[in-house]
Amino acid sequence: MVDSHLHFRPFGGRPVPFEELNGYLNKSGVHHASIYGIGQMLPVDSDCTYYLNCPGTPVVPSMKNDFANAVNYMEAKPKDPDLALSMTFMDLNHPETIPPGIALYDKEFPGMFRWAGEVNLVKQALFPNHHTSATSENIKNWAPFMKVLRDRGIPITIHSDLGNDKEPLKYLHLMEETLRRYPQNKIVWAHMGLSKELSTMDPDEHIAIMTRLLDAHPELNLDLSWRVLEDQYFSKPGVRQKYAAFLDRYPTRAIPGTDFVASRDKDYSVYEQELEVTSRINKALGDKAFRHIALGQNYFRLLGLKKEAPEVCGAE
Repeated sequence: MVDSHLHFRPFGGRPVPFEELNGYLNKSGVHHASIYGIGQMLPVDSDCTYYLNCPGTPVVPSMKNDFANAVNYMEAKPKDPDLALSMTFMDLNHPETIPPGIALYDKEFPGMFRWAGEVNLVKQALFPNHHTSATSENIKNWAPFMKVLRDRGIPITIHSDLGNDKEPLKYLHLMEETLRRYPQNKIVWAHMGLSKELSTMDPDEHIAIMTRLLDAHPELNLDLSWRVLEDQYFSKPGVRQKYAAFLDRYPTRAIPGTDFVASRDKDYSVYEQELEVTSRINKALGDKAFRHIALGQNYFRLLGLKKEAPEVCGAE
């Protein structure tokens, strides 16, 4: 029903056309999606479409993708799928630039942006492209724009790597400080903090950290997007059952997504595969978690939609 983490625009190069991507959603039965741009764009004079192929090329926050998404949305006015525009321009290392940016969005597209992110607190994959992690001082200075999001009930999806295989918890303190400073903001932790750089963490340790933070911070939600979760964790023997049991204990605290990046070198078959892979965990969930996660109830709640996911019928 829901793809809460879908990049309608690529890092660089041509995107899949807006109407074509909506067709992917219709064809696959997805009726609700968040329209992420990608705030961190390759330079306009770069031939690259993916930052990993261009180490040394700076990838910096920009408004271009958000504006393109908003214009495309206004022109198409889709009813199904129901799409939520997201502000992805936010540079968490320079928070003073964010309130004026939101004001510009308000002027140009009043009331249209209902989500924020995916924004990067720390993303190790971008380090070769001049990205650096935000600091504790940066996080402290988020207060003005976090208040705007809080007052409007806008969720923010934050990419914040836990760490890497050498130091699995190297960056955990950054998300902990974010949650401590902004306990009333709707914060969605992208990919549960996992990444390609962290492929060998003990699942029990990871689940214990997620459990501790969910218990301590009622507004924290987990994002289950990106096939890295399935490929590096859920698919290992005995591990899927552990994560399913964890999600069954917290059925109202996670949302699904593909993390598909709509560059023109991809087509429906790629989206279909990523949707299937990122949805495999749903088969292991109990009925309540399945309804809230896979059928969209948690996503509807975060967006403040007056919509109810269908109930799951009991087996006869």
